[in-house]
This record gives sequence, C-alpha cells and structure tokens, in this order.
Amino acid sequence: MSASEVLAQFRAEVGHAVTRARRAAGEIGERNAKLRERTRDLAQQARERRTEPTAQATPGAVRAAAVGFRAERGLPVEQTPEAAELTAAASQPVAEPQAPATLGSAAVAGPSGQLPRASDDDEDFSQSRILY
Repeated sequence: MSASEVLAQFRAEVGHAVTRARRAAGEIGERNAKLRERTRDLAQQARERRTEPTAQATPGAVRAAAVGFRAERGLPVEQTPEAAELTAAASQPVAEPQAPATLGSAAVAGPSGQLPRASDDDEDFSQSRILY
C-alpha cells in the first residue's frame, strides 16, 4: 500500500468514528432531555404534593446522597417533601410552594457590625459589599 492509500484509509476510518460518536452523542442527548423532563415533572408533582398511585418513594439514603452531591458543588438544593408527607391523606390542605432557591451572595455585616449602604447606583454595584 502506498502512503496516499494508507492516509485515505485512515481518514475514512476517522470519518466513520466521528459519525458514530456524533450519533451516540445525539442519542444520549435525547435520553438526557427525556430524563430531565421526567425529573422536572416529578419535582412539580412533589411541590404540588400529588403523587401517582403506583409511585414509590426514593430511599432516604439516596435522597441524602443527592443533596450532598449538589451541596458539595454549590448547586441549589430544593427542599421537597418527605415520602410520608406525599402519601398523607389527600383531604389535608395543600401548602403554598416555597420560593425556589436563589443563587448569589448577600451582604454581610463588616467589622463595625454595619451592613453596607444600599444604593441604586449601577456604577458601584459591589464595592461596598467587597469592603465590608
């Protein structure tokens, strides 16, 4: 085989590998999108305190591991009701859902014990928070 034939064969094999990888990535992307949608639906059901009759509760150890995973990475952890609360009698009134977790930092009192002054000035949006 000549060098040009070997190079052509190599390019063809790389092209096939890239095509397979793109196809696999697309399939995984679709599967992940479906999983995210199902998870979003389940979270909404939990917030509304309604469950399907055949629903099984997630074990406490798995819930704790998931909360720990998100907390370690600085991700917001939404507080959802326990399984006992979800399976309680449907005659109980439904509580208002909690506001979602907010990301970011809040002002902290400085060495003098004072909070930085609040200002509507967009030019100096964070300097007072850094100094305190």
